[in-house]
Amino acid sequence: MARTESNEFKTGTKAPDFSLKNSIDDKNYSLNDLKGDKGTVIMFICNHCPFVIHVNEELVKIANEYQQKGINFIAISSNDVDNYPKDAPHLMKELAAKEKYTFPYLYDDTQEVAKAYDAACTPDFYVFDTDLKSVYHGQLDDSRPGNGKSVTGFDLRTSLNNILTLKNPLENQKPSVGCGIKWK
Repeated sequence: MARTESNEFKTGTKAPDFSLKNSIDDKNYSLNDLKGDKGTVIMFICNHCPFVIHVNEELVKIANEYQQKGINFIAISSNDVDNYPKDAPHLMKELAAKEKYTFPYLYDDTQEVAKAYDAACTPDFYVFDTDLKSVYHGQLDDSRPGNGKSVTGFDLRTSLNNILTLKNPLENQKPSVGCGIKWK
């Protein structure tokens, strides 16, 4: 399993806009359609990555908890489905149902959105405040497949709590680690 770290995304950077099709309902949505009242989490994930599979259950728990507090979640898959057919939109829809995603699972067919965010791996987490300015980019927590650490969502939860309590962004933002995005 190849390990790729996320690229730097500076705090304060405005979220690049997009319009993508949601694999769950086959409708197009823009970032403005989906952003939260108090914050927005954009996560680059995919169906087959062991790092994503490892954290899926906790992602759903965190989304369920924080969506009720005004923070919306947006999942995006940008993988090349010609060479990685397990990440095709119809299978994204199946996975979203199986995992009980309460957030859209968008497909970035052209990979332009992943490039705009300089996304490098799955999972890759970006947190934005109410003005869609970046306050966090990094890991969910210290857990990785096989390292024996529990999946807690500590880093992501801390950044979301900081938004809700109007605290400054985390100073120590550790990069996410996962499978590299499968570029065309």
